[in-house]
Amino acid sequence: MSYQDFKGAVNQATGSRVVEYVARSGYPVNGILHLLIAYLIVRIAMGVSGEADQTGALATIAAQRGGNISLWIVAFGLFALAAWRLAETVLGLHPGECTDADERHSPLLNKLKAFGLALVYCALAVTAIQFALGAHRRGSEQAAGLSARLMQSDAGKAVLVVTGIVIAVIGGYFAYKGASRKFLDDLTVPGGRLITVLGVSGHVAEGAVLSLAGLSLIAASFLSEPARATGLDGAVKALGHGEFGKTILIVAALGFAAYGLYSFALTRYARM
Repeated sequence: MSYQDFKGAVNQATGSRVVEYVARSGYPVNGILHLLIAYLIVRIAMGVSGEADQTGALATIAAQRGGNISLWIVAFGLFALAAWRLAETVLGLHPGECTDADERHSPLLNKLKAFGLALVYCALAVTAIQFALGAHRRGSEQAAGLSARLMQSDAGKAVLVVTGIVIAVIGGYFAYKGASRKFLDDLTVPGGRLITVLGVSGHVAEGAVLSLAGLSLIAASFLSEPARATGLDGAVKALGHGEFGKTILIVAALGFAAYGLYSFALTRYARM
């Protein structure tokens, strides 16, 4: 099969309403994870220990009655979203909107963004499966452990610095996308006041925290302190240090909750 034939097959799949509905099922899953992260951030602001990131959210799900079944549902939704993003990597953004997506030219940057999201969703889905199978490990511990191994060599430190820069840039773009309201281009409707407020607040808050996580990783690499490289959880807890830390954490929680609610809106209104 040639690459053009492969693109044609992918294009045919994205034209299926069933495939589109399955992909959309990932949006409410993403929304629930963000709402749980917001809840965990509030708990940390109140002085309760915990991990305010995706693994913390998955651990919260796992602890509930029927948690294993819920985790498999989460994994399915995330894999569905990842598969659609991989299709966008091949065909460009919103392939479901046209029948000849395999023939059109799409900017490389758009395809790279789609591929990056596919990797994120796949990683979260795999983590959800690990939790469902009983392999529980804190995300911050995993990040710090991997960073410690990479910091043993100059090449490893370079990888961490580049990774930190990428995360910081992604966070900056996310915040810009929210502040400029460019996320409205991803919707099939004009947006309206509620969706716009949720989208702006959610994108800016999550972008700011991601940027801080990236900068923390860069700092940890230069200082050879793997304990600083604890990902999203470490960035959230860093926001809590200082005179107005509690207030900042509450604002961050509201932002993540806003993005969670925005994700529910994407279930119906996202361009596919």
